Parts: sequence; structure tokens; C-alpha cells
Amino acid sequence: MVLDSLGKSLRGVLQKIARGGAVDEALLSEVVRDIQRALLQADVNVQLTLELTQRVRRRATQEKPPAGASLRDFLVRIIYEEIRGILGKDRAFELKPRKVLLAGLFGQGKTTSAGKLARYFQKKGIRVGLVAADVHRPAAVDQLEQLAKKVGAEFYANRQETRAEVICREALERFPPHLAVIVDTAGRSGLDAELIEELKRVRAVVQPDEVLLVLDAAMGQAAGRSAEAFHKAVGLTGVILTKLDGSAKGGGALSAVAVSGAPILFIGTGEHMDEFERFEPTRFVSRLLGMGDIQTLLERFEELSNKEAAEEAAKNLMGGRFTLRDMRTQLDSIGQMGSISKLLSMFPAFGAQKMDEKSVDQTQARLRRFRAILDSMTPEELDDAALIKADRVHRIARGSGQRPQEVRSLLKQYETTRKAAHGLVSNRRLRRQLEKQFAGGEAAPE
Repeated sequence: MVLDSLGKSLRGVLQKIARGGAVDEALLSEVVRDIQRALLQADVNVQLTLELTQRVRRRATQEKPPAGASLRDFLVRIIYEEIRGILGKDRAFELKPRKVLLAGLFGQGKTTSAGKLARYFQKKGIRVGLVAADVHRPAAVDQLEQLAKKVGAEFYANRQETRAEVICREALERFPPHLAVIVDTAGRSGLDAELIEELKRVRAVVQPDEVLLVLDAAMGQAAGRSAEAFHKAVGLTGVILTKLDGSAKGGGALSAVAVSGAPILFIGTGEHMDEFERFEPTRFVSRLLGMGDIQTLLERFEELSNKEAAEEAAKNLMGGRFTLRDMRTQLDSIGQMGSISKLLSMFPAFGAQKMDEKSVDQTQARLRRFRAILDSMTPEELDDAALIKADRVHRIARGSGQRPQEVRSLLKQYETTRKAAHGLVSNRRLRRQLEKQFAGGEAAPE
């Protein structure tokens, strides 16, 4: 998950509240001090940090918890609300055919973000056209063309034209009206008059529905000043914050941009095209504090390319008909939904925990080996694991490039999963029988 260090520190604060005794002045002072340390280490502005912790202290001492809520729970809620408050307001982003203009300085990840945004639209069933309007950097045009091919978007460029606004006009004339059009513009080392004038000319031609600034989270608090300057110059409707996964200054960038007047709409959470998500402060803080994010998890499931097969595999598992073919489908689903650590952060039960990097790598490698083994099986073997005896184990191992021990390990894992599901189903059947037996009387005993 992004901002792991900040999340770990804040989750430590919540655990201290849960384990502590009475919520008194000593505990409150310790909690406030820990929050300040966590935010400052994440590069959040000093003044903003002090104001936040002062509000936490004031509310904890002056406000009364709702009826039925303990002081501990109320203090956790206050911390959640105050951290949520410094990250700006949720702002809707309509997924429909529309025109999006991307702006930004050199090296901020603008062209890559254009490809990721195109992929984001396409996952919702919307066709996309990418426009290469960076007339100063030929490599940007080539990169955008490659990204368009990778995500399956339409593409327009005119390498002989030196006026960005002309390229945009040509692209709009060429693209059909039902496309979402994303325009990648030129950058500079700084926000100068020439860049502003070019953006204004392009904006006049495109008449975009959204003007999004792309910023590298590694800028820290300087990201806020950049967002404010662009906002005054060309009028932003939102910000895309990139490289948030590996930035120690991510907290500073998030909080600084949020108070600049330009809402954060998207964040880049990795290098892959799918590691790009809507920034919604409520969900983000829930994950940061280990409270999970089930809604995002459900949305990831909805985006699966073969959702029907995944649903069928789940039904087979719960119905006691689970096969190796179903197991392969489930592994495909996990691969499409993201890394193991990111998926776990969305579950409330696992959100407060953190798999160490070595464990994550080992788990991911094992899943890849299992997938290769399953790909080396025949259709008959996928449907009936009982066919796989010693000679077939060695054949599958050779075909997958794995050792026979790995094949046996997979079969053992499959059998364990199948038996566990069968036991769960059996218990449910027993419970239904008991419920029938106790119908009209007391509920069936647990």
C-alpha cells in the first residue's frame, strides 16, 4: 500500500489507544505526540500538522462521545476524521465520452498517466483516443504511441506540425464523437509564460471537460505550490499524483495539493497500467488506518476480464465441485486484481497487518509457479485431479519447468482447499437439517 511508513505509524497510534488504560491526559498527550511525529516524517507541513493535532486534543477533551460509544472509540473516530479532513473533499469524475487535457512539467509522469487514464476509461467500456500534443519532445510522441497500442486506444500525432493546437484540432476532426479524448501536452522545467500561452491555445481548441495537472509525489510540499500556480494560470479541475507508491514525501504532496484549491482525482500506485486509481480521501484514510476498503475490492472484482468464470469457480468451491480448472481461474483473478499486499490492505481483517516484503515476494513467486504448472496440465487433468499419478506428475513438471515437488505441493494445496470447502458445505447442510428439526421451536444450537 502507498505511504506504508505513515500507515504503520498511525496504526500504531490506534493500537496504543486500544491497549491503553483510561483515556486521560497522559494517553492523549502521547497520542498527539505520536501523530505529530508520523505526519512530520511523511513530510506533512508543520503548521498543518500542529493545527490537526490541536483539533484532535480539543475535540477529545471538549466533545462528548455519542451514546453507546466508548472514549477509546470516539478518540479513534476523531483521529480518522481529522486526517481525512486534510486530504481534501471527494469530487466526482464522470466516466463517459469526454475531453481531458493533461498538463505538467518535465518528468512528472504525464505521458504514462495518459496511458493509465486511457486504460481506466476502457475498463468501464469507454473507447479512448490519445492525442500527442507534445511538439517539443519527440520521445513523448513515440512513448504515447506505444502506450496506445498497449492499452488498445486510438492514437493521433502529426510529427511534421509544430503547433500543438493544430494537432489537437486535427485529432478532434478525426476521432468520432463517442470517444473519450485524452490530450498529452508539452512540459517545461518550470511554469513559464511560453508554457502558459501554449496551454491556453490548446485549451481554446479542445474545450476540455477536465484539465488535470500531473505531479510527481516526490516533490513533497512543493507539489502544492506547483498545483496552485497551474490552477491560477490555466484553471485546473483536478490533479493526478504519480509515483505515490515509492515516495517518502507522499504525505506532504497529498496534503499540500489538497489545500491548493485543485482536488486530487487520481493517484498512481505503481509502474503497471492498472496501478492507477481514483483518489477518494474517505477510502484512502480507511486503508491507511487499517480499516480496509471493501468498496475498492468489489470494484476490482467488477473489472475482471472473465468475471463469469471467477464467479463459477467460487460457486463450485462452495458447492463441493472444486476442480484444478477452477483453481486456475481463481489464480488468474488474483493476478488481475493486483499484488497480494495491496489486496490484503483492502480487507478490514488484514488492513492493520503488513506482510514483509520477503513474504510477499515468496507468495507471488509461488503463485506464478502454480500457474505455470496448471498451464501444463491436460483438460482431463484439470477436470479430474485423481488422474494425476507419478508419471503424470513428472510430465507436468517437465512441461512447466518446475520440480516434481512443486507439482505435488500444488496438488496438496488443491486437496486442502477442496476438503476445507467440503467441510464448510457439510456443516451448512447439517445446520439446515438442524434448523428443520427445530422449526417452530428454538433456533438450532451453534
